[in-house]
Amino acid sequence: MSNTYDYIVAGSGLAGLSLLYCLLKEDTFQRKNILVIDSVSKNQNDRTWCFWEKEEGPFEFLVSHQWETLQFFSPQVFKEFRMKAYRYKMIQSGDFYSHVLEFIKGFSNVSFVQEQILEVVEEGEKPLVKTDKGSYAADYVFNSTSLFHPKMTEENTLLQHFLGWYIKTEQAVFNPQVGTLMDFTLSQHHGTTFMYVLPTSPHVALVEYTLFTERTLKEGEYEEALRGYIQEKLGITEYEITHTEFGVIPMSLARFPAHLGDNKRIINIGTAGGYTKPSTGYTFQFVQKHVAQIVSQLKQKQTPVVVPSFRENMFEWYDRTLLDVLLTKSMTGEQIFSSLFSKVEPERILAFLANESGFWEEFKIRNSVPQLPFVFSGMKQLMGLGRK
Repeated sequence: MSNTYDYIVAGSGLAGLSLLYCLLKEDTFQRKNILVIDSVSKNQNDRTWCFWEKEEGPFEFLVSHQWETLQFFSPQVFKEFRMKAYRYKMIQSGDFYSHVLEFIKGFSNVSFVQEQILEVVEEGEKPLVKTDKGSYAADYVFNSTSLFHPKMTEENTLLQHFLGWYIKTEQAVFNPQVGTLMDFTLSQHHGTTFMYVLPTSPHVALVEYTLFTERTLKEGEYEEALRGYIQEKLGITEYEITHTEFGVIPMSLARFPAHLGDNKRIINIGTAGGYTKPSTGYTFQFVQKHVAQIVSQLKQKQTPVVVPSFRENMFEWYDRTLLDVLLTKSMTGEQIFSSLFSKVEPERILAFLANESGFWEEFKIRNSVPQLPFVFSGMKQLMGLGRK
């Protein structure tokens, strides 16, 4: 006989723990019987999440550093800009996991099992999560695993892949007030290629080599690019690598289902639900907005399936258009972002990429890039926008 719960959270990464945290902040859900299933326990600092926002967010107290001034570099453009409304913020995943898991300890209604999820299916009235050790049923299952990912190919998906090094120097060489958002002054022979440089003190910075391409590279290629950049562009020869991060994020035209089945009781969240932004790979803020909507709808006794608004569909179309331009190689990423940063106030670009811009800002952004490739890709995506 299956164990039965009100909610099952399948996967305890960013999306699963964010949803759980948001639920438990509400008295209404502190009496719900909740099960969290994952094959591993989250106790590693395996990610650095960076994002920009205007106000203080739900995890403001976990922000390890923030920047008011950012830089953009390409062979054609150099911009250093001080932001008026936004702040670029950094959260370490280890701090996030530690805080959320410590918070959850105070609630007896939440249980954890460390088991491998084999499948999530609809059987009878309640969805069922089957693991290598048992089966569990619930009124709703919130899934952030890759079980229901659509088919992603080199024709419909770019991979955002990166290797980041936290480096420490004896000399004070960094300005922790200024972060480099994108530096395109690198070889673009693989495809869209740039560096992040995010100093957190005069002696410490995250230097990250990032690409948007169809395939990942060999490990040595990332390391060679980082070593060359640190020495040649940053002028640093002596440093210690204190932490490394490698990641691969899908940037896809494939449709990520919001839910499984007709009864809408298996809800996909995080990347599984399409909340990794297709054009940039940014995830943290979009996950927070999505789980807040889920909790709000549950609180009102509505279905937790979030239906995108007209404006959200508009931003999805923008994302898919930009990604299609990159996939068809109509323009390179360096050309697109150089054109944007040379013609548009940078903070308007950030608002656009955060899905927070207005129509006038979007009009200016649309007119800052060559029209033909974007009109062609935009029409193609508009015609296919309703397809599953």
